Amino acid sequence: MKVVFLEEVAGSGRIGEVKNVANGYARNYLLPRKLAMPATDHNVRLAQARADAEARRQAKTDAEAEVLAEKLVGKRITITVKAGPQGRLYGSVTGRDIAEEAEKLLGQPVEQRQVELEEAIREVGEFEVALILSRNVRAMVQVAVVGEGAPPAEKQSPGAEKEEPASVQLEEPALSGVEGPPVSEQETVEAEEAEADPPTAEEQLEAAEEPSEE
Repeated sequence: MKVVFLEEVAGSGRIGEVKNVANGYARNYLLPRKLAMPATDHNVRLAQARADAEARRQAKTDAEAEVLAEKLVGKRITITVKAGPQGRLYGSVTGRDIAEEAEKLLGQPVEQRQVELEEAIREVGEFEVALILSRNVRAMVQVAVVGEGAPPAEKQSPGAEKEEPASVQLEEPALSGVEGPPVSEQETVEAEEAEADPPTAEEQLEAAEEPSEE
């Protein structure tokens, strides 16, 4: 049967397109759902007018999508997830997770079906994901999946000795310009002997009683 499509049917036809289809397919599916009509002159004109209106609507949608795509240039979506030491996630990052973060960047709702992700992300790393912004506009966005938390900083084990600061010895400044009375070699020897073998109390008494020689 020759029909004209009133709506887009994936794999079959687009609005305003005239095609020959199987009679059973037309009578049992297309016509009851008003997706297509018999291709009479009147129905073809009607479908063409609808196709023109759809083309204008799509052009407007694509223009708006281009504006959104510009917002994503140079942007990155960062998603933090708990991960193991080898970078494997405790869970996964799905298209829904990416859509929620994309909404924050674009300032408007983004549905999960707009995220082209073949399978969920299960490890940390950088990924390039396509967002379907309209039928004719796609934008690529960088998705960084980061493991939650950072490895703890190294701590000194209990009992470990702390490194003591180097000790500094200060030398006593030499007294310059001050000279004492000359000391004879005999007096020096006697002073050293006195320090080594100090006199007893009796010897000190005898020395005190001896008359001094003038």
